[in-house]
Amino acid sequence: MFSFLKKTPATAESTNWLSRLTGSLARTGGQLAALLVPGGRIDEDLYDELETILITSDVGMDATRALLADVRHQVKEKHLTEAGQLREALAHALLKLLQPLAKPLDVSPHKPFVIMLCGVNGAGKTTSIGKLAKHFQTQGKSVLLAAGDTFRAAAREQLMEWGKRNDVTVIAQQSGDAAAVIYDAVQAAQARGIDVVLADTAGRLTTQAHLMEEIKKVKRVIDKALPGAPHEVLLVLDANTGQNALSQVKAFDEALGVSGLVLTKLDGTAKGGVIAAIAKAHPIPVRFIGVGEGLDDLRPFVAEDFVAALLGLEE
Repeated sequence: MFSFLKKTPATAESTNWLSRLTGSLARTGGQLAALLVPGGRIDEDLYDELETILITSDVGMDATRALLADVRHQVKEKHLTEAGQLREALAHALLKLLQPLAKPLDVSPHKPFVIMLCGVNGAGKTTSIGKLAKHFQTQGKSVLLAAGDTFRAAAREQLMEWGKRNDVTVIAQQSGDAAAVIYDAVQAAQARGIDVVLADTAGRLTTQAHLMEEIKKVKRVIDKALPGAPHEVLLVLDANTGQNALSQVKAFDEALGVSGLVLTKLDGTAKGGVIAAIAKAHPIPVRFIGVGEGLDDLRPFVAEDFVAALLGLEE
C-alpha cells in the first residue's frame, strides 16, 4: 500500500479485513490495475479509458470529473510521466474526496443512545442491526433491539433470531404499528439502563409517499418517548444499487434528516464507486460498510482502507 494510505500498524485481523474488502471490490480494482500499469503512457486516450472505468463503477459524472481534474492537476504539478504513477494520483484524489465521510459513530453522548434504521426493501436493515448489536457489545455496551418492521412477520422473526445469537433483548409485538413498538423499546431501555437502542423500520420505496409520511411519524414518536431522540438516523444502502443509492440518500435525508450511512453487500459483485458519488453530491458520513453475512462482517468505514481496496493497493 502507498505510504500515505497507512494509518496504523497492521494486525492480522486488519490485514484479513483489508484483503476481504479488496476481494469485494476486485471488479473495479482489477480494471484500474490493468489500465494504470507501470511504463504506460499518460495521454488523452488513457484519461478517456479512466473516465469510462470510473463512470461504469458507479462513481457518477460529477465525482468522475472532479477526480480527473484532481489527477490532471497532480500530473502537471508533480511532472508525472507514466500510467503507473496515475494510480497513486488517483488514490490521493479519492482519499481527499472520501476522507470527510469517515466519521466513526460515537454513542457515548446519550444513554440510551437511540439509532433508527431506514432504507428501501431488501437493503439489509434487519441483518445490519444484528451486526451492529455485536459491534456495540464488543465495545462493552448493552443493547436493546426494537422490531419496528411490523409489515413483515419474517423481519420480526429474523430480528428475534439475531437477538438470541447476540443474547440481546428484542422488543416486539405480534401486531401494531412501528411507532408503538419503538416507543415501548425506548421506554424499556430507559428503565433498564441500556446503552444503545437499535430500532428497525419497514423497508419502503422513496416513491411511496404514504410510507415516507409514516416513517416521519415514527421519528416524531421516538422524540416523544425520549426528547432529542433518535440520536442517529442510519440509512442502509445496498452497494449493488449503483446510482439509485444517491437518489435514496437524497429522499430519506429530506424526510428524516439522515445522519449516517451503512453500505452493505460489498460482496464481490458491487463496484463500490457510489460512495464517491455520494461524497460529491450529498455528503453524509459513512458509518459502516459490510462485506458478508457473518456477525463480524460489518466494520466502521475507514477511508484509507477503502481507497486501498478499491485500487488494489493492499500490497
